[in-house]
Amino acid sequence: MYMNDEKYMVSALKYRPQSWDSIVGQHNIAKTLQQAIQSDHLAQAYLFCGPRGVGKTSTARLFAKAINLKHDEKLQDFSYNIYELDAASNNQVDDIRNLNDQVRIPPQKGKYKVYIIDEVHMLSQSAFNAFLKTLEEPPPHAVFILATTEKHKIIPTILSRCQVYDFHRISILDIVDHLKNIAKKEDVKIEEEALHVIAEKADGALRDALSCFDLMVNFCEGDITYKKVIQNLNILDHGYYFNLIDLVLENKIHESLLLFAEILSKGFDGKLFISGLATHLRNLMMSKDERTLQILEYSSELKGKFSEQATRIDPDDITTMLTLLSESETSYKSSQNQRLLIEITLMQLCSVQIQKKKAKSVAILPPNFLDIEEIGPLPKNDQIKKTDIKLKKQHESPELEVEEPKIIAPKRSLSIKKRSLTTSISGIRKNLMTKRNKFKSKKNY
Repeated sequence: MYMNDEKYMVSALKYRPQSWDSIVGQHNIAKTLQQAIQSDHLAQAYLFCGPRGVGKTSTARLFAKAINLKHDEKLQDFSYNIYELDAASNNQVDDIRNLNDQVRIPPQKGKYKVYIIDEVHMLSQSAFNAFLKTLEEPPPHAVFILATTEKHKIIPTILSRCQVYDFHRISILDIVDHLKNIAKKEDVKIEEEALHVIAEKADGALRDALSCFDLMVNFCEGDITYKKVIQNLNILDHGYYFNLIDLVLENKIHESLLLFAEILSKGFDGKLFISGLATHLRNLMMSKDERTLQILEYSSELKGKFSEQATRIDPDDITTMLTLLSESETSYKSSQNQRLLIEITLMQLCSVQIQKKKAKSVAILPPNFLDIEEIGPLPKNDQIKKTDIKLKKQHESPELEVEEPKIIAPKRSLSIKKRSLTTSISGIRKNLMTKRNKFKSKKNY
């Protein structure tokens, strides 16, 4: 059994990569470094950056050994040509000056001396400045390998002098395969679902996965099950999320609140619950298409559960729910009553489909709104043409006819007879003279 070894060694050290093939999840980087060694195209400085536990230091050691290796020699023959410096504890100017003095001395055997500086971002500003000249123009026998988890803290003048290799997080499937091999070598029984939980908990760090594996071996005494893993690692079972979504789809608000209360009683944090529920909804959206389903790094059994539940939920509802959860997660830290905030979010999730049905009922027309009582025979072609001509004439704007203005005399009473048109001019003159005389007499008066 795994626990009965005479001298116990943690898995992270016991199974540290000793060959290029044993490097997990960084195959492209390993292939590039191998090609550089074979073609003798070595840079004076390398920078390995990436998250913790993804193989930066292990790859640096393996690369440092392989630089001087020949086909008929062993790895340990040139181990004394490798120097490691922990920048976290040796970050002052004097430490870098001592390093600069050592670099000048050529190797006694082999072609290169390799200097591995781990956690290089911990160097002080003055130490970085003291290291610049040596890094830019090192002796031909010196190769520097810098490793860091915080690339943004490295000054640009250092970055420009290095070949940068970005180590990515190791996929869940690669971690699962690696743990399977170790469990087989150590004669440890472990369930497939338990492996996926450990790999998911590690968040892409193989060293963390190996530490969890050692912990579960001690806890389970060589027989690791899914239930024991989620119990010991304090992980919320996927079944809670499946049950909660079922309650949401059935609009059961009270049952959803009771389930959330049960989750809190087990000691789980509310923010982790929101994040886990959002991840579950994202997985449901991915499960709606066979192409995106393959992206999910879960067991085939769990993928089947996601696919089954995804058929019962609309993509628009998933998007709405994810928006609600995102807003809740943003407001969680500043909320005075965090439990109430999550409960309100659950109520809103349960009401998504109800609001959608109400919106549809308002927008839908009555069934008989477009009914046609009588449908006559289709008109013939000539009738259609005549109708089109009539409609065209009706819609044409009529031309405006402008008439000349006419002066119309006021009409007199019908009882008055028309005067004769043959009135003499003398009569008109007489009337005018009479009116003028009257006007003069009034004026003289």
